[in-house]
Amino acid sequence: MITKLLVANRGEIARRVFTTCRRLGIETVAVHSDADAGLPFVAEADAAVRLPGNTPAETYLRADLVIEAARKAGADAVHPGYGFLSENADFARAVTAAGLTWVGPEPASIESMGSKVESKKLMEAAGVPVLADLGASATEADLPLLVKASAGGGGRGMRVVRALADLPGEVEKASAEAASAFGDGTVFVEPYVEHGRHVEVQVVGDRHGTVLVLGERDCSIQRRHQKVVEETPAPGLSVETREALHEAARAAAHAIDYVGAGTVEFLVDAADPTRFWFLEMNTRLQVEHPVTEAVFGVDLVELQLAVAEGRPVRDSLAPDVAARIGDDTPLGHAVEVRLYAEDPAHDWQPQSGLLTAFDIPGVVSEFTGPATHGLRLDTGFVAGSEVGTHYDAMLAKVIAWAPTREQALRQLAGSLAKARLHGLVTNRDLLVEVLRHPVFVAGDVSTDFFDTQQLASRGGGDDAERAGRAALAATVALAERDRAARTVQQGAPVAWRNVVSQPQRTAFDVAGRDEALEVAWYGGRDGYRLGDESCVVLAATADRVVLERDGVATAYHVSVTIPGRLDAPVVDVDSPEGHVRLTRRPRFTDPAEQVASGSLLAPMPGTVLSVAVEAGARVAAGQQVLVMEAMKMQHTVAAPHDGVVTDIPVAAGDQVAAGAVLAVVEPDETDGHDDNPATTEETA
Repeated sequence: MITKLLVANRGEIARRVFTTCRRLGIETVAVHSDADAGLPFVAEADAAVRLPGNTPAETYLRADLVIEAARKAGADAVHPGYGFLSENADFARAVTAAGLTWVGPEPASIESMGSKVESKKLMEAAGVPVLADLGASATEADLPLLVKASAGGGGRGMRVVRALADLPGEVEKASAEAASAFGDGTVFVEPYVEHGRHVEVQVVGDRHGTVLVLGERDCSIQRRHQKVVEETPAPGLSVETREALHEAARAAAHAIDYVGAGTVEFLVDAADPTRFWFLEMNTRLQVEHPVTEAVFGVDLVELQLAVAEGRPVRDSLAPDVAARIGDDTPLGHAVEVRLYAEDPAHDWQPQSGLLTAFDIPGVVSEFTGPATHGLRLDTGFVAGSEVGTHYDAMLAKVIAWAPTREQALRQLAGSLAKARLHGLVTNRDLLVEVLRHPVFVAGDVSTDFFDTQQLASRGGGDDAERAGRAALAATVALAERDRAARTVQQGAPVAWRNVVSQPQRTAFDVAGRDEALEVAWYGGRDGYRLGDESCVVLAATADRVVLERDGVATAYHVSVTIPGRLDAPVVDVDSPEGHVRLTRRPRFTDPAEQVASGSLLAPMPGTVLSVAVEAGARVAAGQQVLVMEAMKMQHTVAAPHDGVVTDIPVAAGDQVAAGAVLAVVEPDETDGHDDNPATTEETA
């Protein structure tokens, strides 16, 4: 029997496992890097062991340090969470060799599914449909093609090929990415299903030959081949297709004598959902497991622990839950979204910094909970947490359950729209737009959703008016803030002038936009008068401004943060129109802060991986200058225009801060370039 469990992971999944352990009376142990020392999961564990360093390679990927931490803390079992070492067969063997209980499948099962090439052969032999591995035999008739890494996941080592002549080069690039990410450069080539759906089936096996199937999840809404929205049941599938998927997943699990929680992933033809093919099997708990828990009333972590202790999996199920699983009848509908610190309008660029506000209304439970109206929140962060650059950019998972899909979508979108998420750019507005998008609401889901649909939150619409109204509210709130801070003449009107010659002017940089916004306004005895005369200030305080336009009054909630004593104020504005993040521009620019024309600036803190050119080299617009890595993503920094590289002050291995000059590309005199400081392309 497990008495003290170490979670070999961090953040949200560590907190998720701890929650179940507390309910079951199992003591918990956290391991943490230096960067994570202040996060909630460390404080919530009964004991915590420091892994010196910050990067995954120094900390969470060090199997020897994790096992030594378990020994020091007196743990008798290890739960790997997901990611890091969760699908590492050698780590699983090392855990059991140390006399600890491994909460996961047998190492042989992990190895059999660790190679996508070999697992496809195994599944084909078990009668599970697979896509052909074309390799060098691909022809024009097979286009488009998909190059995939045999090891790992998360979109790394994955490339779409639409011209046969491009195949050798794309294979070489994908192999290099895979070798860098997973230590294995093996790739394979298969047909690319242009309009496909990503549907996965949850299984739980025990040591007594039982394999439970707990429905399927649709995970088709993806960016960079990584999931953003997941739901169960999968919309639009026939009973026959659903049953066929479940039986294929059961056959896959039986083929490898699977023990524990796992997920069998399939690609479904959106044009003909009766056609589907095996993709891979994840031999661990999935990020999106909460939606399955919501509709079946199970605790998958509890089932993992029961199986690890050798008990029959059915013995841990309540009678009503066992009956529901046996009949394969989920209760209601559940939808999960992944809230990321990233900027969808700028190629999903990850963000880092201080999370100054984190409040999502409607949350009724965290990490566990039965099917009930309201939201479940699984997060590794709270207001005041620092979102660093060493790990991925996911802030939280927000899960809604309701009797119907339509109700769940509406509830989740409404709560997210009212959330206060301040301190850094997130994908919240994108999630709300997806949940309310008529194509998605109709159940027409596919992995190419973001390629085929125009979304305002991705720069596909003009939100200048929305940002402008937020800037008006921010201007008034800042003026009221200054009024409240006065120590003298507190009765004088805001922005009082004896002789008015021109308006006051307040300029803002807007997150996600390249150009600044300037607000012209007047103060005085009669209150505020805005340069935009169609907008009237009805009420104003330092944190709430009500504006009227065309007879409609709208309240704007304003939060002001000054990151440092000399830093410009950052203003977060929330309204029914969404969230806008502004930074007030100083009236005068410090010459020391100016950079040379043509400077390519680091988009975020990170590490320089490689430098492709030397000083003095001539480059073309879009040509790679260097590659940096941050938050588990590689970022290609490219020349914004034709010109000559006059300076490269960084080298491979250098740590750089956000805004640091990476290179200077002096433009050709005849080049009509814009002054974009850097162009980046991201690779998962």
